[in-house]
This record gives sequence, C-alpha cells and structure tokens, in this order.
Amino acid sequence: MLVVYFVNWGIAFGQSIDWINDVGWRYMFASEAIPAALFGMLLFLVPETPRYLVLSNRDEKARSVLSRINADKLRAEAIFSEIKQSIGRTTERSRIFSYGKIVILIGILLSVFQQFVGINVALYYAPRIFESMGAAKDASMLQTIIMGFVNVVFTVVAILTVDKWGRKPLLITGSIGMAIGMFAISWLSYNEIIGISTLVFIIIYTASFMMSWGPICWVLISEIFPNKIRGQAVAVAVGAQWAANYLISSTYPAMMEYSGALTYGFYGLMAVLSALFVWKMVPETKGKSLEEMESLWKK
Repeated sequence: MLVVYFVNWGIAFGQSIDWINDVGWRYMFASEAIPAALFGMLLFLVPETPRYLVLSNRDEKARSVLSRINADKLRAEAIFSEIKQSIGRTTERSRIFSYGKIVILIGILLSVFQQFVGINVALYYAPRIFESMGAAKDASMLQTIIMGFVNVVFTVVAILTVDKWGRKPLLITGSIGMAIGMFAISWLSYNEIIGISTLVFIIIYTASFMMSWGPICWVLISEIFPNKIRGQAVAVAVGAQWAANYLISSTYPAMMEYSGALTYGFYGLMAVLSALFVWKMVPETKGKSLEEMESLWKK
C-alpha cells in the first residue's frame, strides 16, 4: 500500500484535476502491471501445502516441503504424522457443516468485521477524507503517504508479536484502538474541526488495524477450520469478506453525503462489536496445529 501511495502521489503531483481525470488514471492502472508480473513469477517458487500433497497421495513431496520449512527433522515428521492421521479419518466429516455451523459463522464474522470497521474506506478514500478535513490536494496525498508508513511499521509489529501475545489479545486491543480513532474522527466531523487532529486519529485507527485485524484475520481464517472442510470454509469466509468490502466501500460516499459524523460513528461501533465478538466467540489458535483445531470443533 505504501508503494501504491507513492505512485499515486508521483502521478498526481503538480497536475490539474482535469489531467488526473482524463489521463492520470491510465498511468495508475498501468503501474499495477509491474507488481502483478512479479507476483506471478514468484508464485513458481511457492511450494504446495503439505496437507494438499497428502490429500493428493504425494507423501514424499509433503515430507520434503515440511523438511524445508522446519529445521527440526523430528518436528517435521511429527507434523506429517498428525496430517496423515487427520486426513486418514473417516470421510463422513467432509461436508462444510460437518463440524457444526458455529465454526463457519465465526469465519464469516471475522471476515465481515474486518471490513465493517471501515479500513478500506480509510485506504480507498484517504486523500478525500483529508481534503474534507481542510487539507490541500498535495498535502492530502502526503498525509496518505504518512499513513502508508504507519501501515508498514505496525504490520511488522503484528508479525513480531502474534506468536508471543496470541491472536485474541491483539485483535481485542486493535478493536479498542480503532474504536477510539473512529469515534474521535466522528466527533471532529460533527463539530467541523479541521486540522492535524484528523491525521493523528486516522494514524491511531490505521495503526490499530494493521497491528491486529489486518494480518491476524487472515491468520485466523487459515487456522480455525478443520482439514476436511478447510478449502470450502476458507472460500466462504473470503467470499464474505469481498462482499463486505464491496458493501462498505460503495456505500461510503452516500453515507458521507448524509452525515460524516454518523458514518465514522458507525465504523467505531463496528469496532466495539468486533472486540466483543472476539472475546466471546473466537478460540485462541496460538501454538495449536490444524489437527488440534479439528479436535476442538469435534467437542
């Protein structure tokens, strides 16, 4: 996202609105071809997952992959045995609701809350938000770049702490921080206060998301589902996430036309509800294998 912000700023810097609308957007879309090509080429270096290889009766290849990603050979063999035992169980638990509806509901709600807290509104409409709070066009683009640096720094924070502190504490902490940020922006909008305070609270909001819901939601979605239904369940959860993304990002302009204060207040409320949801319903997956999660949902 930081690279994207720099590219957009470079394209738009010093240009008129007419040029941006008529020509600039073409450069924006063309610039996307470079990372897309790199991503496609690097995918050839990514191995298949051991669980998929075992399901495909390619046990030796699965062992090879596990040995590459685990320095401890005994640990790699233990994981392989767990995978074999899990996948080798009876096939009666292969339907998506075989482990109950609650695990699917948790996956869907994780995805929906990740979007309903309004993060993609902040990412998609950041320059417009800053302009509405009194920043000039070039200044709003620079403030967006600052927000991009915050994204990078606090994503690294999540990487360094997720296995130390656990998934749930980080998610709840992030939800509280997002609620503070959004309620503050709502108050600023209601009182028509412009200035640097908007940037400060958007940074608080963005930092809270990037150290928690940004990366950790994806970690949880990949960890909570039992092997037998994992492919189907992840597809449902990700589908719900994109649907929620579309709903939130497409309704933001109309909501802002009605009331900026209520719009940001709604996202703050969603952050509060997301904290309660994680506290009450989401299991901690820190230190648990996928096979252990399967045993949890069987109970």
